Formats: sequence, C-alpha cells, structure tokens
Amino acid sequence: MGERYLKSIRLLAECMQGFERLSSERARQSGLTHPQFDIIATLGNTPGMSYKELGEKTLITKGTLTGVIERLEQKGLVERQRNDCDKRSFFVRLTADGEATFNAAFPKMMEMGRNLFTDYREEDLAALEKNLSKLKTVIMAGHPGCPSTPDPTKENI
Repeated sequence: MGERYLKSIRLLAECMQGFERLSSERARQSGLTHPQFDIIATLGNTPGMSYKELGEKTLITKGTLTGVIERLEQKGLVERQRNDCDKRSFFVRLTADGEATFNAAFPKMMEMGRNLFTDYREEDLAALEKNLSKLKTVIMAGHPGCPSTPDPTKENI
C-alpha cells in the first residue's frame, strides 16, 4: 500500500474543508458564523442542553464554546440558566428569536447538503457511511484515551 493512504486522507480533508466553506457561506447568509449555526442547529427542536452536551454534540471545542454561546446570547438567540443541580454549570436553550433563526436557517442548510448528494444513490451513501465509520473506529482505537471499540450506545457518524 505504501503511502497510498495519504491520497485518501488528503481527499477527505479537502472534502471537509470544501463542505465547511460552503456551509459557512450559508450560515453567514443567516447572520451567523459557522460555530454559531452549529449551536443553533444542535439546540433546535430541543428543550435545551448543558454545555457538556453541546460540546459532545458539536464540533466546537470547550474553550470556543463559551465565547460562541456568549455572542449568541448577546444577539438574543440563546439564554443560559444556571443548572439547579450543579451551580457551576449552565443550561442553554434557544429564545423565541433563536427558534425563528433555526426555523429559517436550518432548512436552507439541509437543502444545500441534499443538493451536494443529489447524484448519490442509497447504496453509495451506505458505502460511504460504512467506510467512514470504519476509518473513525480505526482512528479512535489508535488515539490514546479513546475506546478501542465503538460505544454501542452512541451513533456512529
């Protein structure tokens, strides 16, 4: 195999960068940065969640998450409440304006994604998901501190 895997990694990285560029443009059209959209999309159709849950469900690092939530709060799109059980943590939920932003922006982002995969058949998507899940499992197994086998209680995405 030699260094053939480098071509695959490069293509994977280029796909991710291209997708982020397109989705960032779409988010900006809604008046949001890409991380802000990620938070709005994650909180949409939920009663809200803790910072910890948001960190687990988004690709935003813990250090960045606080700043993004603060800016969304300044825009009036989210509100934070201290957790009654743990005064050190916050619960975050969308405000009415946040819900309106979600309802306007999320369908447009989904449409963009659907358009990217127009030429993919169901079998193509299944094969892509299978291969990416396999790669994720291998990568996670080789990373210190990560489980070597997938957690069956978590979705493999």
